[in-house]
Amino acid sequence: MRPRDITFHHPVAFWLGCAAVVAGVLAHLPMLAMAAPMHYHLAGMPMDNAMLVGMALVPLGVLLAGYGLMPRMEQMRRTLHAGRSPLPFHVADQAPLNREHWKLVAVLTVALAVDVMKPATIGFVMPGMSAEYGISGSVAGWLALSALVGTTVGSIVWGRLGDLFGRRATILLSALMFMGTSICGAMPAFGWNLVMCFMMGAAAGGMLPITFTLMAETIPTAHRGWLLVALGGVGTSAGYLLASGAATLFEPAFSWRALWLLNLPTGALIVFLNRYIPESPRFLALAGLEDQARAVLQRFSGGALAADPPVAHDQPGAEPAAKEPARIGLRRLLRGRHAHITWGLATCAIGWGLVNFGFLLWLPANLVKLGIDAHASSALLARSAILALPGIGIVVWFYQRWSSIRTLVLFAGMASCALLFFFVIDLAGLRSPMLTTLGTVALLLSISGVIATLIPYAAEIYPVHLRSSGAGLIAACSKFGGILGAGLGVAGLFDHFMLSAVLIALPLAAAGWMLARSGIETRGHDLEAIQEVLSR
Repeated sequence: MRPRDITFHHPVAFWLGCAAVVAGVLAHLPMLAMAAPMHYHLAGMPMDNAMLVGMALVPLGVLLAGYGLMPRMEQMRRTLHAGRSPLPFHVADQAPLNREHWKLVAVLTVALAVDVMKPATIGFVMPGMSAEYGISGSVAGWLALSALVGTTVGSIVWGRLGDLFGRRATILLSALMFMGTSICGAMPAFGWNLVMCFMMGAAAGGMLPITFTLMAETIPTAHRGWLLVALGGVGTSAGYLLASGAATLFEPAFSWRALWLLNLPTGALIVFLNRYIPESPRFLALAGLEDQARAVLQRFSGGALAADPPVAHDQPGAEPAAKEPARIGLRRLLRGRHAHITWGLATCAIGWGLVNFGFLLWLPANLVKLGIDAHASSALLARSAILALPGIGIVVWFYQRWSSIRTLVLFAGMASCALLFFFVIDLAGLRSPMLTTLGTVALLLSISGVIATLIPYAAEIYPVHLRSSGAGLIAACSKFGGILGAGLGVAGLFDHFMLSAVLIALPLAAAGWMLARSGIETRGHDLEAIQEVLSR
């Protein structure tokens, strides 16, 4: 008999919460429909009673569904201190990829694409939103900043929740918040958009590291590396494609508000696909829920687990009883044996954020200063992006076939060198389109390689009780780097092209040095073996 699924503490509460969120969103639609003759122009209109009730239903529904998602904590507390037999993770880790693995990969790719789509939509709604609310571009920029701060906070909070309550529960919580924040599409005031955008950013920032964590803890060792990197590349590209495609299809007819309202069906899609999202067997084992963990392992081992019977508690080779539960917390990541790796990954993440949200944003204007006209600089950047696109295949190959940590160090070093290359060509007056294209391609390729390997490596390197928190912290640092980059841009640092290139190259070079010294190899090693190396 299959053990009961522990993902939902109270399934009725979860589904009632989902229904309340949907009802809260639908309560906003009548007023939006009334504004159809005015091309859905709602700015300055007072909220009717249905909208006010809907705004109350959404947070209540999220809280109710969140309560339903909480695992059976009492059962976990009863079993956490019991003697536990070692579960045969090695059997599932050595199994070939089967239908269950591919279904999980497909669903998590969809989830990541939806996740990336949410913040990517901001760039498409800002022009229409600025026009409707009558605000300047700089004021509308607060929307992007609100979302970026939300993703930073969400990555940390969701990472912690993932280690406390499970990976699957936190993914579904993000989906619920996507559904709830779709009411942003019916808000008559800009201020409410800022609040909802922060919440949407928190949900998006939280889902990203949890998705990689669940993938790392479920996919067999031989395929874990390349699938993690490919998941990031395909999911990110698909997310931006969905955002741009939705803007093309819906914005002309239904205004920018339609792009926010899409949060409801896309979030609901993840909720309805939850049957294909298992809880991590390693999290279940850590929580003392061995029967549930064994059931998930059996499902993903293709029947191989049946030939590996459980070890009895009194047999030789059984694990000793756990004396105390593993401690969870960010301080555990920043101190002790994980500190060097964490600081190296965090520095690398901040450096990536400075480049992606700082240097690259100001690069078109700086190319003009290098003697390339505005139209030509846009064409050059587009051509460079196309040339760098196949680089994701190179990253996957290096990460899977060569070395995980060396790949990360290599691309961090390449990014630093690409920035210094811009410094050199500007200092030496070598302002040719060919050299500028070469530097831009190198920078785009290396930065893509850094972010493609950074979160997957973080999802592999930490122990199970800190894995979600660790991946969340590194993801948050990448967003913090973006906030820092935006702030430095406002302060005028990127007006000084050479200075900014050198200053941003420094943290990436430092990160590469730190990771070369303290990083360990994860390619070809199961997660338990990686932890044994770290514990020495």
